[in-house]
Amino acid sequence: MHPLLIHFGNLAIPTYGVLTAIALLSALALAVVLAQRQGLRAEKVWNLGLIAILAALFGGRILLIATHIAVFRAHPFWLLGLATIPGRWIALGGAAIGAGAAILYALAEGLPLAAIADAVAPAVALGLAINRIGAFCGGLAWGRPTDLPWGVTYHSVVAYLWYRVPLGVRLHPVQLYDAACSAVILFVLLWVMRRPTLRAGEIAGAWLFLYGLCRFFVEFYRGDETPVLGGFVTLPQVLAIAAVAGGALLWLRREPRAEHAGPAVTGI
Repeated sequence: MHPLLIHFGNLAIPTYGVLTAIALLSALALAVVLAQRQGLRAEKVWNLGLIAILAALFGGRILLIATHIAVFRAHPFWLLGLATIPGRWIALGGAAIGAGAAILYALAEGLPLAAIADAVAPAVALGLAINRIGAFCGGLAWGRPTDLPWGVTYHSVVAYLWYRVPLGVRLHPVQLYDAACSAVILFVLLWVMRRPTLRAGEIAGAWLFLYGLCRFFVEFYRGDETPVLGGFVTLPQVLAIAAVAGGALLWLRREPRAEHAGPAVTGI
């Protein structure tokens, strides 16, 4: 596909990186809008999102250095290059750090976690949909070989060097499967949010359950994951099962939505 959005001389801007940035900003903007509709202060949600994003980025970079410490000591300026190395644990670790930082900020500011989670869930679905399109363009998280007519074939040497995607082989466009799932889930969540009897935690629980369910089955078409637990499932499938269970529990224990003190802020 097109791993490089812009390539001029020594300047190379990856498509995946640009679309990831767009995904983060789009998700943050949607979270603020949805939070305002629930009576939450827009600037608090904006700050929470920025803290989560920055903590995830810096946390992931620190983990990247820690796992490549020898190379970093020899060539410190290779850090930007190392950022393109696929690393499941690095991505998960960065996301966990970002989520932890967001929770700590919400607790420090006295923000209702259930209401915040309900505003963030559709935003995450939007961000994932855009992010997975970027992964498809770059070749990250590629799929298994297939003979189906909608299979895709990568020919870019850059895609192979950065993401180790097989070249010249027809593959499942598994990234687009994932993006389509997130897009459908986004519309479902936005539709559910219109219910007058909505309870706190219901949207977050629904997202965890639906995305976990979709991701579990989409993973069967992934070609870059190594099975764990005796070779039966991959790590993302284990996390998907946990998400389904957590979403079901959160949905069952949802509480009546409380009115939040203070007027909503209409601007950022």
